[in-house]
This record gives sequence, C-alpha cells and structure tokens, in this order.
Amino acid sequence: MAKFRAGEQLSGVGEFINERRRAAELSLRQLAEQAGISNPYLSQIERGLRRPSAEVLQQLAKGLRISAESLYVRAGILDPEGHRTSGVSEAIAADAGLNDRQKRLLLDLYATFESQNLAEPEPARPDQARKGQPQEK
Repeated sequence: MAKFRAGEQLSGVGEFINERRRAAELSLRQLAEQAGISNPYLSQIERGLRRPSAEVLQQLAKGLRISAESLYVRAGILDPEGHRTSGVSEAIAADAGLNDRQKRLLLDLYATFESQNLAEPEPARPDQARKGQPQEK
C-alpha cells in the first residue's frame, strides 16, 4: 500500500481537479455550480487548503466527467493498487476533438458497458476454452 502525506494528497487532488477543469474548459464558477459547492470552497480545494469529502469528490467527478475513483485515489481515500482505472473516461474528457455532447454520449455508453460487465461476466472465448470441453457455437 502506498503511503502519502496528507499535504501531498490534498495538493495532488487539488492540482488534478484544476487541470481537469481547465482541460474541460470550465470556469471555477461553472464547476462549483455543477458540484453544488461554493466558488471559494472549490478554490481552496484546488489550492490544497481544504479536504473535500467523498461526496464532494463524487460531485466534482460528475462535473468533470471523470471517474470518482480516480479522485478518491488521488485524495487517499482508495488504495491506488486496489483500484486501477482504465483512464478511458479521463481520455474522453480531455479529447479536444470531441464536443460536449459527443463526450457525454461516449461516457454514458462506456458506463453502460462497465455496469453490464460487472453484472454479467464475459463468457470464455474459444481460444481460452479448456481442452476436452464442448465449445458454444
């Protein structure tokens, strides 16, 4: 398990939120409004002066269109080794070649695939099937 100092976690998550906000071309005011928090509070989070709750991180992740888990890891709430994210959501959000509508559609589709995969494990592919067992056709 990785060990972080509290100050490093706070500034790390704040810097990350600031970078993602700028990449999404959102003002401080716009993201604060989407997350349901005040402008000064968001500013303090970005500067590493305040520790946001998991709920606030989740709302910020929604506004930034990234996974809440990526913020939880940066804030030290989740163990980075136990919760690896694929980075797909972050890549979509950062892609300047996509407009907001396209990003939302891709993120919604990706979230649907993720939830389906959690609910229904993928069947074994023919090349992974055990020898001597019948394969589905």
